[in-house]
Amino acid sequence: MDETQRIEQLRRELHEHNHRYYVENQPTISDYDFDQLMHELQDLEARHPELYDPNSPTQRVGSDLQTEFRQVTHKYPMLSLANTYSEQDVRQWYESVQKGLAGEPFEVCCEMKYDGLSISLTYVDGQLTQAVTRGDGVHGDDVTRNVRTIRAIPLVVRGYEVRGTSFEDSSSAEGNLEPRTSYLEPRIPHEFEIRGEILMPWASFERLNREREAAEEPLFANPRNAASGTLKSLDSRVVASRQLDAYLYYLLGEELPADGHFENLEAARQWGFKISEGMKKAKSVDEVFDFINYWDKERKNLPVATDGIVLKVNSLRQQRALGFTAKSPRWAIAYKFKAERACTELLEVTYQVGRTGAVTPVANMAPVQLAGTTVRRATLNNEDFIKSFDLHIGDHVYVEKGGEIIPKIVGVDIDQRPIIAQPVQFIRRCPECGTPLVKLGEGATVPAGSPAGAAWYCPNDAGCPPQIKGRIEHFIARKAMNIDSLGPETVDEYYRRGLIKNVADLYDIDVQQINGDGSRTKSAQRIVNGIQKSKEVPFERVVFALGIRFVGETSARLLARHFKTMDALMAAGLEELEEVEGIGEVMAKSIIGYFHTPQNRDIVERLRGYGLQFELSEEQTAAQSDKLAGQSIVISGVFQHHSRDEYKQLIEQNGGKNVGSISSKTSFILAGDNMGPSKLQKAEKLGIRIVKEDEFLEMIG
Repeated sequence: MDETQRIEQLRRELHEHNHRYYVENQPTISDYDFDQLMHELQDLEARHPELYDPNSPTQRVGSDLQTEFRQVTHKYPMLSLANTYSEQDVRQWYESVQKGLAGEPFEVCCEMKYDGLSISLTYVDGQLTQAVTRGDGVHGDDVTRNVRTIRAIPLVVRGYEVRGTSFEDSSSAEGNLEPRTSYLEPRIPHEFEIRGEILMPWASFERLNREREAAEEPLFANPRNAASGTLKSLDSRVVASRQLDAYLYYLLGEELPADGHFENLEAARQWGFKISEGMKKAKSVDEVFDFINYWDKERKNLPVATDGIVLKVNSLRQQRALGFTAKSPRWAIAYKFKAERACTELLEVTYQVGRTGAVTPVANMAPVQLAGTTVRRATLNNEDFIKSFDLHIGDHVYVEKGGEIIPKIVGVDIDQRPIIAQPVQFIRRCPECGTPLVKLGEGATVPAGSPAGAAWYCPNDAGCPPQIKGRIEHFIARKAMNIDSLGPETVDEYYRRGLIKNVADLYDIDVQQINGDGSRTKSAQRIVNGIQKSKEVPFERVVFALGIRFVGETSARLLARHFKTMDALMAAGLEELEEVEGIGEVMAKSIIGYFHTPQNRDIVERLRGYGLQFELSEEQTAAQSDKLAGQSIVISGVFQHHSRDEYKQLIEQNGGKNVGSISSKTSFILAGDNMGPSKLQKAEKLGIRIVKEDEFLEMIG
């Protein structure tokens, strides 16, 4: 594989990992492994500037946006920090600060790096007015209603004068105000923003997972995921019940009390904010390392999860002088602790079947304490992974939590291997349905999104329970049919009860069937209503919901807009399908194969009979045009009237093609605010036209 191919592969992998981490809150690799992939991509892109892509994972911060929440623009962008696991990198950063300040003395504020969900809180006249998640760094989700339930966050700043009377936030759940008799100094600004992390303490995390285990619900992987999932709940009562915590670490505004970051946080502590006690100013790089070494051990005694140390130049004046790179401040860096390791016994290996049919081995181990939680299981990836360690049942294995999140086996203590230990043999039949497994390259038809390599698959996609339930879960997902009243646990229950065996069976469900003993009438009615409402979902999402292999959300939209009806799509041949932009031979054959399978045709016809949208609406058809036909368009910058995704849809709707990088074939650049200087320079060099937002909207009418 040459470097060009490796760049494309890394971009695909990192985009997927970003989605799983920030959108689904279900990471599949550790922070360390993610950072290693990111560093590799950065190095390769530096060697190949001609392959620049504004949508590369190296050009973004990551996103946790949710459509259920109102999205707002940050007054000050929330950039990510450069991070390292190397003390040498910390020393180099310190020296670069010295050089950037031309030898001027400076102090470094050393702080704990908490592992939670980043939040920005705005206060006006001493009162909390808005709480916004980091999102993509430019826009975030307004979660004010949920944040108000977190008692560690003051609703009214202690000591702020309002019409001659000073108030503080009481300890009551309603946040009632009680008068104070004194005024706290330093003076509190009329308006300021304070940033920090929303966290779930270890005690709350363990309690929550015990409750979920008793209810047979999926467990949260770590406190960070639990906090994120909680804060994104649409029911603020759920947030209030889970006892979230918050630590604040950065103050912004026009009238701050001091030039020192440390001093501003001490002022914020007086105002009632929860500021870490583990914060110290250092005047030399040796003092910085003393702080790091101390907390590398002591962090295990903290009530919340931490994964490193943040170092910031203390003076705000000096911070401004040092400035920013495209993605992070030059005056700060994050040092991440190396993963904690433990040794425990491998008791047995079990196997899980995913919705694509891939079979994943799982190590079941003697319980061991690791990074604040009890670890019993770890993924073994595939057969080659098992062979690489020559794993035997009874082995003493070394386990790490990469980035304090996902347990993984990293080694074996051969000296402790029992004499009678038997090697782990990968199964050859599906553990769920008994079907003989097939391997990639040995007759297996690999589903979309499946990993290459030593993976084994169950080919019985029509009769294997995890695969059937997986397709139903895909069908009801938010980006597909959006039946939000259903979830994986409910799908599993209905499948076990024989109520559903495929996606079409959902539309036969009635209240009486799912109400059971009559105690769940309201929830049963809500589920049935949600299923019926899904019949209004647009045609393009119905195509995506079918779960045709290789057909993703974008491909489904392109197919729907090209063929306009399900009948036309079902009748399309290979050449006609390949005429659609972005549809290649593999995807085209998959589409044809799907619609030529009798079982799938039966499901589609049943869905038609239930009244799902099988053609573009008149409104969608009327909105389509060829005004941008044949034009390749790059989107760059931040926009006022619509989001980037909405502009991408408008481009496709009007016959244009979205492309990620600027080249001589680019027709024009749709440019918002803050377009990167390198993009602008490349556009000018190639003579590419720059089209501003209002001009573009006039162009498409």
